[in-house]
Amino acid sequence: MGKVYLVGAGPGDPELLTVKAVHVLALANVVLHDSLVSREVLAKVSPSASIIDVGKRCGRKLLTQDEINSLLVSYAASNEVVVRLKGGDPLIFGRAGEELEALRNADVEFEIVPGITAAIGAAAAAGISLTDRRVASQILFSTFSRRPEGNAMDWGAVTAATTLVLYMPGPVYAEVSERLCDAGLPPELPCVIVSSATSSQQQVRWTNVAKLAHEEKLPAPALLIIGRVASQQVREIGAAFWGEESSFEATDFTLPS
Repeated sequence: MGKVYLVGAGPGDPELLTVKAVHVLALANVVLHDSLVSREVLAKVSPSASIIDVGKRCGRKLLTQDEINSLLVSYAASNEVVVRLKGGDPLIFGRAGEELEALRNADVEFEIVPGITAAIGAAAAAGISLTDRRVASQILFSTFSRRPEGNAMDWGAVTAATTLVLYMPGPVYAEVSERLCDAGLPPELPCVIVSSATSSQQQVRWTNVAKLAHEEKLPAPALLIIGRVASQQVREIGAAFWGEESSFEATDFTLPS
């Protein structure tokens, strides 16, 4: 039995790979990667390795999750180093839990190599702090679901001091805007759309919850950061929200209805 490494490829820029990730990719015999992994990152893979794309194309999966799980187990039986390469960090919206369970059940040795998740890459691209102490005291990572059960999300966890990061907001920003307004978020609440963060195709667009409905779609992968930290005038917003003489550590606030 070989060993399977679940490796985070980061948001796209190969220079943001960890040293360990580069080392493992250079030793790999087989690499199963998602579609979001950049060509520049794949260039770090050993030339002798078999590289297999198991991601999505136009919203359609090339392989089911069960098929990917089976491949990891079977390749580990005949290869010393098998890499499951995922965009961002493998433990955040990467279905790593299902793969880890399959490897445990098959008694396959594995190791997780963390990567820079898309939220951090996007925040860096936009030049904002997700936890700016003047306006934020918590972060909520979520995905945007267009299925009926998506409405069941606990929006009550979102307060005025929350930075909300939506992975995969989809192509229709009007739906996102409507859901956020229905949840009680102020229409003027700032937000930032970041497309292809840290890559040469990176785009950053500043807007707010109400205007988001009229924004043009940016190319995938894109991510949406919503909250007072997404303003280009955080100091002014912070002063108005907390009060000039108030402590920045105050937390007992909720969004206005």
